[in-house]
Amino acid sequence: MSTKRKVILVTDGDSCAQRSVEVAAKNIGGRCISRSGGNPTPLTGSELIKLIKEAHHDPVVVMVDDVGNVNIGESEKLIPRIMNHPDIELLGILAVASNTEGVNGVHVDFSIDSDCKIVDQAVDKNGYSTSDKVLYGDTVDIIDQIHPSSVVVGIGDVGKMDGKDDCRRGAPVITRALEEILKRSGYH
Repeated sequence: MSTKRKVILVTDGDSCAQRSVEVAAKNIGGRCISRSGGNPTPLTGSELIKLIKEAHHDPVVVMVDDVGNVNIGESEKLIPRIMNHPDIELLGILAVASNTEGVNGVHVDFSIDSDCKIVDQAVDKNGYSTSDKVLYGDTVDIIDQIHPSSVVVGIGDVGKMDGKDDCRRGAPVITRALEEILKRSGYH
């Protein structure tokens, strides 16, 4: 019997985010499925699950991006498919804020702000704390509908946040978020 693959989902995948996700995955000793990067995510659910299973080691970091779609788009539908797969254990979801209007958003357990600090509320695209627990992004609406048992962490626009999460600086904000997911999930 095979061990379930340990996965962290990131709801962003444009080229800037992808470079930071790749750096952050390396920083935590994980594997990034670089082919999941794209705006929108260029893989089908079957292709993505195959790549997760083939990853050299855990944790496996996967990007899903709906390219600003205010509805639940095809890339966003990958979230429950991965979460409910019998060979995958979802450690956490990194919910990425955007300026997309007309979305419901997602209730986060906590967020990592642009200064790498844990805050109890959501953050905006720039990584600044907001006044409530709902984070607004284009690839996050489905998360509240599926009620994941894993931790949901809010973060600003990965790889950006006024340069504070730049991959050339070691992608410190997303790295901190991934580290916190590992810690709170009990992953060793």
